[in-house]
Amino acid sequence: MLVLSYTPRELFCGFLIEHKREVYTVETMKDFYEKHLLFCTQVKAPEKKCCSQASAVTMAGYAKSRLKELDMHGPGKIRVSQSGCLGRCSDGPNLLIYPEGIWYTYQNQADIDEIIDSHLLKGILVERLLN
Repeated sequence: MLVLSYTPRELFCGFLIEHKREVYTVETMKDFYEKHLLFCTQVKAPEKKCCSQASAVTMAGYAKSRLKELDMHGPGKIRVSQSGCLGRCSDGPNLLIYPEGIWYTYQNQADIDEIIDSHLLKGILVERLLN
């Protein structure tokens, strides 16, 4: 099985994660979060393209606020996290949704709303934003 890294305060969705001597699988991770939204907020040199140049921190905050308004954020629901580089800088800004492994790009709050309304609420991919 694949083991993913984690910090003591946050768990990342994966196949096998050890935390406090307990082992969690994808199925048991759903006890923590049904879905996990990872917003790349990597900062690079000004001449290099990076997600932070596209207001990624602001968009992650907006997504979290919107999900809280909809009572969809928190344990057993959806988690929004900021991440370091996801390795697809030229395609950014990047939003990765686990456990599905769906990659989105976005330009503004309306795009984030569409991802929430279509993908998260209705289970329908937003084709035009797939990355």
